[in-house]
Amino acid sequence: MIGFDNEAYLKTQSAHIRERIARFGGKLYLEFGGKLFDDYHASRVLPGFKPDSKLQMLLELKDEAEIVIVINAADIEKNKVRGDLGITYDADVIRLIGVFRRIGLYVSSVVLTRYDSQPSADAFCRRLETLGVRVYRHYHIKGYPADLPHIISEEGYGRNDYIETSRRLVVVTAPGPGSGKMATCLSQLYHEHRRGVNAGYAKFETFPIWDLPLRHPVNIAYEAATSDLNDVNMIDPFHLEAYGEAAVNYNRDVEIFPVLNAMFSRILGESPYRSPTDMGVNMAGSCIVDDDAVCKAAREEIIRRYYTALCGNRRGTVPEEELYKLELLMKQAGVSAEDRRVVAPALAKEQETGEPAAAMELPDGTLLTGRTSDLLGACSALLLNALKQFAGLDDAVLLMSPHVIEPIQNLKVQHLGNNNPRLHTDETLLALAICANTDENARLAMEQISRLRGCEAHSTVILSAVDERIFRRLGINLTCEPRFSSVPAERGGTVRSRGHIAPE
Repeated sequence: MIGFDNEAYLKTQSAHIRERIARFGGKLYLEFGGKLFDDYHASRVLPGFKPDSKLQMLLELKDEAEIVIVINAADIEKNKVRGDLGITYDADVIRLIGVFRRIGLYVSSVVLTRYDSQPSADAFCRRLETLGVRVYRHYHIKGYPADLPHIISEEGYGRNDYIETSRRLVVVTAPGPGSGKMATCLSQLYHEHRRGVNAGYAKFETFPIWDLPLRHPVNIAYEAATSDLNDVNMIDPFHLEAYGEAAVNYNRDVEIFPVLNAMFSRILGESPYRSPTDMGVNMAGSCIVDDDAVCKAAREEIIRRYYTALCGNRRGTVPEEELYKLELLMKQAGVSAEDRRVVAPALAKEQETGEPAAAMELPDGTLLTGRTSDLLGACSALLLNALKQFAGLDDAVLLMSPHVIEPIQNLKVQHLGNNNPRLHTDETLLALAICANTDENARLAMEQISRLRGCEAHSTVILSAVDERIFRRLGINLTCEPRFSSVPAERGGTVRSRGHIAPE
């Protein structure tokens, strides 16, 4: 069910950004919060929103836009990893540069914030320079953000490298939060003002959606997505006082706004904004065309976030406090974990077979299950069952012969040192692709893979990193019970008690 008009969004959003550029005399530093592309959270809670919508919107402005990518030098030093992609922030910067260049967007430079001659940061600089990318360094400013006289001085922003830009719209983005995007924009305003250049600042974040109610499920889903950051949605008190109009923002922007306002006044002579909501340019709320559809999608996302946190807690990476917050958010949204339709059939299948199991809900509401066998893990079986369903094949049809699977198992156990002989999802799909060359049913199943995107799935155990990655790449919304699987001893491994050792 579509709840969001993506075409209207592209037109409305690009027009609104052009208006903001004109307001500041022709140059705008636009802080881009969240993901500039691959925004799957937005596509899940706003059905109809395309994961690359913001990128497509920028392409409408590509002749007047350039991109500056910001990365915190300390994040390079500690090898900080993007949780959704499983790659380090510095590797993601390289990836972003490649993606932007391939589609025709101009990447002008990379900025290292909080630079302090870290060895790994210097090595990264050299790597960027070999790729023909200009690199600038911004430094830690003592007293930031409270000591305004020091910050807005030659020893503060003045110490930072001035980023040479050439276009009207400078998009400042980063591989993740805490990179220093806002500080980079403000530093540039300081330098531009000293050079007599009229320039402004605006912020583009999809969530929270300022013109939806505070407790709207879409905004609650944003809190669930950022539960690790302790972001809290709230009514913007500055906006309410200035305009008598309720608008939703989040605590960090509200808390920092008095400081930002003072900075704008010192740098520009007067502040262009009366509230943190004023700084934003997000038009997503005006493009929602079916509120019931987005509410339903957002409630489902909240439950998924809760299951993800349960598994993180089981791994020791998510604290109890985060779980408590997500439980509270579920209550506010009027949902519970039992509302996820794929959970009950997965648990029932596990109860029936005595082995890990999985379930999937197709777009038409059909529920399928997959069980663990000697040849396949439960999720591998589930994928094959779903592909057969999409292809209209009988459940009894064998898509892959045991004669194809067994040599792969032998390779895994006898030569690669794996304890678990069952095929992971990636191995299953590769085997299916090979069989599709000679088997018509396998070929029909392969042709259905794109239809898996948007399906819901649940596993009764925490999956291996390989399986999680495959589900993510297929676009399947996966949740898991917060339990680890055990590896059967008769297949060459040692039996491990559940809850202690993750599967290989």
